Amino acid sequence: MKTMVIVGAGKRLGMSLARQFGKKGFQIALVARNEEKLLFMKSQLLHEGIEASYYPADIYDSNQLSKAFRNIYERYGNIDILEFSPTAGHHQPIPVLDLKPGDAEDAIIGNVFAAIHCVNEVLPSMLKNKAGALLFTTGLSAIYPNPQMADSSIAKAGLRSYIANLESELTPKNIFVGHISLGIFLKSDSKGISNPDNVARVWYEKYVNNQYGEELYPEGVTPETVIR
Repeated sequence: MKTMVIVGAGKRLGMSLARQFGKKGFQIALVARNEEKLLFMKSQLLHEGIEASYYPADIYDSNQLSKAFRNIYERYGNIDILEFSPTAGHHQPIPVLDLKPGDAEDAIIGNVFAAIHCVNEVLPSMLKNKAGALLFTTGLSAIYPNPQMADSSIAKAGLRSYIANLESELTPKNIFVGHISLGIFLKSDSKGISNPDNVARVWYEKYVNNQYGEELYPEGVTPETVIR
């Protein structure tokens, strides 16, 4: 059975991804800092017949992240998919004219540094096995600069660059790298395009069909057409 790790697992997209991939035969490892939330998600997934476990870790704490991945490898033996989609940052979005170096540093650590750390935890095994997948879910500011969210915008643009570099290097090595940038506010109770189940289905299709690279969700969205 294959294993999927979801870093930044939450009750919206994280739960939808866990269900989508879990129902296709994946065992799910949930990583986030809120243990109460993780316990609830694990219980729900087990009730639905999906093998799941959780590992509390703050993406700002490299020791906690490393411990989480060690425990996942000890339990499952291998990691086939890493999905990275945490909500990073210790404060509200900061406009560019108010931005201080420490604000940018905080966002970069939570987005770029944490992503690099997580990839480094799984990549050696994937390269050895000549198989694996790295999935990154970000916001629209990764592609379109947003001066009202300058700290996040700068960090997510850096993360986007890292993802593109990974894709360039890892595609020839049979490691799938994908990136979906969301131009939408996800709502679990929505019956339309805002439902995170739809994003999870897009991710699964992108993965199984080897649709490498970057895409917008919904297709063609711009900052002027963000769906709230």
